[in-house]
Amino acid sequence: MDTAKTATKATSRRAARSKSTFREYAEAILLAVVLTVVIRGLVVQAFRIPTGSMEDTLLVGDFLFVNKLVYGSEIDVGFAGHRIVYLRFPAIRKPNRGDIIVFRYPDDPSRDFIKRCVAAEGQTLEIKDKVLYVDGKPQIEPYVIHRDDRILPRGASQRDNFGPIVVPKGHIFMMGDNRDNSHDSRFWGPLAMNLVKGKAMILYWSWDADRRMPRLNRLFHPVL
Repeated sequence: MDTAKTATKATSRRAARSKSTFREYAEAILLAVVLTVVIRGLVVQAFRIPTGSMEDTLLVGDFLFVNKLVYGSEIDVGFAGHRIVYLRFPAIRKPNRGDIIVFRYPDDPSRDFIKRCVAAEGQTLEIKDKVLYVDGKPQIEPYVIHRDDRILPRGASQRDNFGPIVVPKGHIFMMGDNRDNSHDSRFWGPLAMNLVKGKAMILYWSWDADRRMPRLNRLFHPVL
């Protein structure tokens, strides 16, 4: 009888240990998932450069981290294309001219874009023959490239001659550094601040698809 009781108790202890181990693994996995969601949603997000609109500052195949705290982190929960919960926390600061920002594309918020802020709310912006003017002053932009020598007239395109406009309250004006090959605020208007996701921070990886090799010289460079 005592032997049977001892065996039963031993079996119960093994089952309890097994349940305890399973519970520990389940809790660890759940904690990892929650931390991943929180960190990605509130602190930092990874982003891959898909197009050449920010060349030569950012190249196709660059991977970078985006700081989501600086402009106000978001809690954005949705299902089947419908937003269920949305909350934006207070920002540390507003976007400044020159910041490179990841944001939701206004015409399709399911897509993320990355461009440079070239004017903030209340500023007057104008483009004359490819030269950017802010509040009447031509801007020095050493990061900008032009790969098309043509200057398109105002009646033909918004690309090279635009404005003047005053950036509305609660908006910023976004442009790509590759000015002749960028779909930006010149075409879809100033960006509402509630579409801003975060500030580009640092490159952590870069892959040259044409050469099939990493660009090691770009790793861990700050995005400026």
